[in-house]
Amino acid sequence: MLLSAEHLSINFGTRQLLSDVNFYLEEGRKAGVIGINGTGKSTFLKVLAGVLEPDAGRITRNPNTQISYLPQNPVMDDSATVLEQVFLHFPREFRELSEYEAKSMLTKLGLTDFDQKVGTLSGGQRKRVALVSALVHPADILILDEPTNHLDSEMVAWLEDRLRAFRGGIVMVTHDRYFLERVVNQITELSRGKLYHYEANYSKYLELKELRAEMAEASERKRQSILRTEREWIMRGCKARTTKSKDRIQRYEELLNQDAPETDDVLQLSAASSRLGRKIIELHGVCKAFDGKKIIENFSYNLLRGDRIGIVGRNGAGKSTLLHMIAGTLQPDSGTVEFGTTVKIGHFSQEGRELDLSQRVYDFIHEIGATVKTAEGTFTAKQMMERFLFPSDLQSVPIGRLSGGERRRLYLLSVLMEAPNVLLLDEPTNDLDVMTLSILEDYLQSFPGPILTVSHDRFLLDKLADTVFEVKGGGAVEQFTGNWSDWMQKRPAEQAVKAEKPKAVQERPREKKLKFSFKEEREFATIDGDIADLEAAIEENQKNQEACGADFVKLQQLQEELTELEAQLEYKTERWMYLTELAEKIEAQRK
Repeated sequence: MLLSAEHLSINFGTRQLLSDVNFYLEEGRKAGVIGINGTGKSTFLKVLAGVLEPDAGRITRNPNTQISYLPQNPVMDDSATVLEQVFLHFPREFRELSEYEAKSMLTKLGLTDFDQKVGTLSGGQRKRVALVSALVHPADILILDEPTNHLDSEMVAWLEDRLRAFRGGIVMVTHDRYFLERVVNQITELSRGKLYHYEANYSKYLELKELRAEMAEASERKRQSILRTEREWIMRGCKARTTKSKDRIQRYEELLNQDAPETDDVLQLSAASSRLGRKIIELHGVCKAFDGKKIIENFSYNLLRGDRIGIVGRNGAGKSTLLHMIAGTLQPDSGTVEFGTTVKIGHFSQEGRELDLSQRVYDFIHEIGATVKTAEGTFTAKQMMERFLFPSDLQSVPIGRLSGGERRRLYLLSVLMEAPNVLLLDEPTNDLDVMTLSILEDYLQSFPGPILTVSHDRFLLDKLADTVFEVKGGGAVEQFTGNWSDWMQKRPAEQAVKAEKPKAVQERPREKKLKFSFKEEREFATIDGDIADLEAAIEENQKNQEACGADFVKLQQLQEELTELEAQLEYKTERWMYLTELAEKIEAQRK
């Protein structure tokens, strides 16, 4: 046993974060702590690490047990260098012994200038420096708060391998569900002040939680059935003189006073968006460089209505830069970005809005919009906040009183309150709990417009993306069809093809001559007119829908017709792209 915490209670103002809970950590146990934002996960880790004292209960640690703690928002010395910060709280002799290992870890995490001042680092870089400081410590227990935030896919894979090989005990809060699946062997769920422990990884936890909920529901149904029977017996006028009757009445009262099983409130999302026209966002040969370093070079793309694009790449490669140019918040050095007249962008940036921490939560949302229309109806700002798990008592507090995850959720609500029809998401999963992420993913899948997501969350990109843009640095952006797992499988195959390409060129096999078939030639001659006709028909249909008023039968017919027209347009557009590309290849072959 490395650590035991018994009968812990923690109050935060009027909120009871922990109520008489127990937690035990044995050697080799790797516990992932999950729960809705604001329930007290970070506070719980601070108590285990000895940074914060509980209001009640005790924590017992072996006197020889060493603990290394990574806070969610590490406090750092801005005047120190990166390497000095790593060893800031260690003796000089330890630095001499461990400097090589620390430099190796910093390099793996994309930090190669060891003499750079901490004050010049971004938030993500600071968190990575703090992570190295926690990992270089020869500890028996690692307590890590969101260790995967600001790490790219390769960094997360490296951290996974390191933590799997760690022989001590680990307690960590993370939103990365693949990380929870591959590293942890215990899930501890914090809900309504109680801890629920599952000896399982993430997928097994979901099964066990569902089973626990089913058992609780079955027990509650049985209790209600007994109560109905006993209530009828009492209403018939039972004789309370006998001992047997008194015992029966007492059992009834005990059942009546039992609490029903509590369930967490669930975030409720429904798509609220404005009408989106045919032209959305078109990028033509955009280029961007900073201090002479190419970030994006000659990139073109025509955003389509059904696009689900995941943007990946190493940290610093230019993913956020590309997203900011698509959003129109950053101008390219050359090339153009054109926006359709109906485009309304919802940009969920990594930095977030500049929040006034003294402003009331309700006032912040109400200033953005008093109401919002969704597929389920029109909701007021107050109702939308309740759907986003901000009850009345939380709406009246200053934003500064919210946890990091609650502020992130509030920022997400502010974006969706504007009813965008194009979503640009930059690391949307940072600081959001796994329950909220699951609901958010379902919402995104039902969103009617295009979505572009910069994310290192592999689970999200597997579930959402059907196209991957890899920003490779040096200006290159490569496109892959499929989700994150498809992209990972294609990368080695494509690299192998590139390695073999010179050999194939030397052999110069006879190329097959390209040409149109008779049918393709006729189709190519008329397809521009066909697309124009379909676009005109769609525009006419939309005008008719706006004019038909309360004639719901006519509206239904027009909507069915619109669906068919849009499907035809999508097919014709795909054919146009194929035929145009083929025509270009035929022309190049002639030259």
